[in-house]
Amino acid sequence: MTHHLGDFMSASAADKIAHLEARLNAALEPTSLHIEDDSAAHAGHAGAASGSHYTVTIVSAQFAGKPRVARHRLVYDALAEEMRRGVHALAIKAYTPEEFAEQFE
Repeated sequence: MTHHLGDFMSASAADKIAHLEARLNAALEPTSLHIEDDSAAHAGHAGAASGSHYTVTIVSAQFAGKPRVARHRLVYDALAEEMRRGVHALAIKAYTPEEFAEQFE
């Protein structure tokens, strides 16, 4: 289930992740996507509210031929509204399908 952006920070943790997944799936058509809420590990830090810190592991053919900074920009662009409305930090691991297969299979 996706939520309107105004509801994002009041949504459940599972619904926040589902919303982020929907945005990334639509923008980058990943072959693999995993999002983990790391907010609890940042308790006491600025912006550490529940659902504000995430680790995104994403595999997409759209990353082919792009350096890491360009891959991260694609992810940030896909989540631009969420970044403005409460997502404080993203740790991004972005791979092409070939890179992912070489490293993890």
